[in-house]
Amino acid sequence: MKLFTLFTRKLSALALAGALVAGAVSLPGAADARPLDEVKASGEIVIGVFSDKAPFGYVDTDGAYQGYDVYFGNRLAKDLGVKVKYVSVDPASRVEFLVTDKVDVILANFTVTKERAEKVDFALPYMKVALGVVSPENALVKDVKELKGKTLIIAKGTTAETYFEKNHPEVKLQKYDQYADAYNALLDGRGDAFSTDNTEVLAWAIVNKGFKVGITSLGELDTIAPAVQKGNKELLAWINDEIVKLGGEQFFHKDYAETLAPVYGNTSNPDDLVVEGGRL
Repeated sequence: MKLFTLFTRKLSALALAGALVAGAVSLPGAADARPLDEVKASGEIVIGVFSDKAPFGYVDTDGAYQGYDVYFGNRLAKDLGVKVKYVSVDPASRVEFLVTDKVDVILANFTVTKERAEKVDFALPYMKVALGVVSPENALVKDVKELKGKTLIIAKGTTAETYFEKNHPEVKLQKYDQYADAYNALLDGRGDAFSTDNTEVLAWAIVNKGFKVGITSLGELDTIAPAVQKGNKELLAWINDEIVKLGGEQFFHKDYAETLAPVYGNTSNPDDLVVEGGRL
């Protein structure tokens, strides 16, 4: 919505849609992306991740970034021969951070969608995911129909927001910029349920007693992939080659074992989430 607001200061919504399809306009505030050789020469790659979405991207008690996405980011930097700098993003700012060249890569649980692919370039996938809905056990929501007349908490700029606005306009949405704020709203009883990636709500419910994922899979199966600024072909090609290479050593299963298995335990099969070598 932040980017859309910037657009609409100069263009009507209709004119904007036509211009985007035709490729006739660039995003306001767009900066040239750093090509691969420039990233290498700088000695540092800047990666956007979540700081509040455990176990995928979060900051631990020592102030260090951890999680499934961060484990991958560390390996990207190592194989590129540079240091890594992590930048915290929120769901709605992921596209903006690439467009304005604040980061080189986004590794923030970024679901591939047609709309996003018009603004950024996605690499090969390394995860697969659907939506889930978590709610209090004593008022468990087990079907979307049960959300009618209730308040569903979502994070802005997520596939959950898009899905419910398109498919279930009858559901009242309570929106937050940060995942932490959304979860706190659920804990405080400000909403009846919370929807985001099923992988995340399943993990959250394990460590938050009194809550359960009543809807474990909603909508279509989506993929999660790294993203770079539109047109940054060399960096995109390198990341794609890296994902294929890492698939040969079952890297993402190792990533799962290190970062997700301690949370999920025996409640989840890694093959339900992990994508190796960019192939579903």
